[in-house]
Amino acid sequence: MSLIEGKVWKYGDNINTDIISPAIYMERSVAEAAKYTMSPIDETFGTEYKPGDIFVAERNLGSGSSRETAPLVLKELGVKTIVAKSYARIFYRNCINVGILTIECAETDKIHKDDIIAIDYEKGIITNKTRGEQYTAQQIPPHIAKLVNLGGLIPYLEHWQEEHAAK
Repeated sequence: MSLIEGKVWKYGDNINTDIISPAIYMERSVAEAAKYTMSPIDETFGTEYKPGDIFVAERNLGSGSSRETAPLVLKELGVKTIVAKSYARIFYRNCINVGILTIECAETDKIHKDDIIAIDYEKGIITNKTRGEQYTAQQIPPHIAKLVNLGGLIPYLEHWQEEHAAK
């Protein structure tokens, strides 16, 4: 399924991994730490984000340390899709590895909090249903879509192994 629709949680530039996953909560379980996700700039995110909502940011999302807990707490909250103008590469890859779809779109400045957007990640089209606009986004290659849809790198490799063991 290449169509995703949801309510937007919107953030700006340079949302680093220290903001996503504050260091003070890193010693807690991922489930407990997830309650404090984004708390330095949005105390409501960790308690009010609903699975199916879409995390949208501007430039350089996930910069800073390569803190592995950042994508893990997002996944724990039910984040399945992130749209940003650009990502720190390690964060981008870590999100994909845990099963979060990361999409690049140069027009995220036109998307606002609480907008409803629909994303066709195979075609690379984002439709803002609230504003009646369309934006061009990165098309997701089939192998990355499969990896994300299977839940991340480990389930993908297990699936690959099962497919090839049967041959």
